[in-house]
Amino acid sequence: MDKPAVSATESERAAYLMEAQNKAVEMFKEIEQDLIRPGISEKELNTAIYDLGAAKHGIKTHWHKRVIRSGPNTLRPFEDNPPDRIIEEDDILVIDLGPVFEAWEADFGRTYVLGNDPHKIRLRDALEPIWLKVKEIYHKNPDMTGQELYEISQKAAEAEGFTFGAPIAGHIVGSFPHERIPRDKITLYIANGNENSMTAPGKDGKKRHWILEIHLHDPVHQFGGFYEQLLTVD
Repeated sequence: MDKPAVSATESERAAYLMEAQNKAVEMFKEIEQDLIRPGISEKELNTAIYDLGAAKHGIKTHWHKRVIRSGPNTLRPFEDNPPDRIIEEDDILVIDLGPVFEAWEADFGRTYVLGNDPHKIRLRDALEPIWLKVKEIYHKNPDMTGQELYEISQKAAEAEGFTFGAPIAGHIVGSFPHERIPRDKITLYIANGNENSMTAPGKDGKKRHWILEIHLHDPVHQFGGFYEQLLTVD
């Protein structure tokens, strides 16, 4: 039975979101161990991930499209649908999933490196420390605006020699389907132009929970990486 969304207390909402993320972590471990390999196409891996989620985790819905990108495709925006590509022996790979566990959304993204390319490894290994640095800055001033947090994310990427590779650094997350405002690409996102406090409540008066995304691009070697998870629940 689905866990209640409408009647959940704030502590229950936070716990359900963390439980959904923990389940996503387990699924990503299975993906890394059992599915990622050279010679498979992005489309084939996408299908295998869907089948794994349905068979082992009971996932019937992903609240956003499943994004599997490798090599130069890692530089393409989320909205793009680049041509299918075969994952190579010495490749970099990004996986971004939004599985719905019972009534609650997860949004989780990681970057994987096949082979020993030092530039790819450097970018992959920079993602989590930058994410943690930005989270630490945010928690010292959680009333900051979405634009301020986006600018902090940009500067953190640039300090490590990368460019920030997306027009957003995160968004809200919650029970499925989470709050949406038609044609609004600003106020529910960590993005330039969002002058609202990150602690502003939702339309229902409840606390909004946020995902923080770090997108790194290496403009010299022409690939990127991605790391995302819950910002407002530990």
